[in-house]
Amino acid sequence: MAFPDEVLTDQEDVVLHLHPHWKTAIRPGLVVLLALATIILTWVMLPQNTGGFLAFGVVALIMGYYGIRYGVSPLVIWRCTHYVVTNERILLQDGVIARERRDLPLNRVNDHLLSQSLLDRVFGSGTLTIDSIGDQAAVLTAVPHAHQLQTALYELIEQLPDEEEEEEEDDEPEVPPQRRSIGWRRTQPPR
Repeated sequence: MAFPDEVLTDQEDVVLHLHPHWKTAIRPGLVVLLALATIILTWVMLPQNTGGFLAFGVVALIMGYYGIRYGVSPLVIWRCTHYVVTNERILLQDGVIARERRDLPLNRVNDHLLSQSLLDRVFGSGTLTIDSIGDQAAVLTAVPHAHQLQTALYELIEQLPDEEEEEEEDDEPEVPPQRRSIGWRRTQPPR
């Protein structure tokens, strides 16, 4: 599922658009393959009689349930999870049917913490926890290229104009624009 561009403002530019790291799709993919292999093996190994067809039906139902519940469903959720970083905010979107979207403005970010396990370090992924003003926090799990994301996030936050500078600019009195003086044109009678 693609991320909808209509949620972005006119001045907003997408800096990074990520999905969770592909390593999160390994286990569900293996579950789907194991379920299919079990169904095929059962079809080949069981006798072609009434009892064999009944046993195959039971095994196919059980493996179909586990394949969909623990294989296909996590793969679809993985594909429909979006981490979007723009020059103004961080957007987190997940959900297949019922969608949840969370916005975190960059000017409200206090801290960001990157944690990596040994396996995360091998794959270059990690979990990025972003704390903001108030009790809000966003957790981006299994982020690919986690170090690059953390560096980009830091650079974006540093590029934001300071609120103190904006307040100082607002405190200065506005000078009315200079009016152009339109001279009176004297029309001289023709001589």
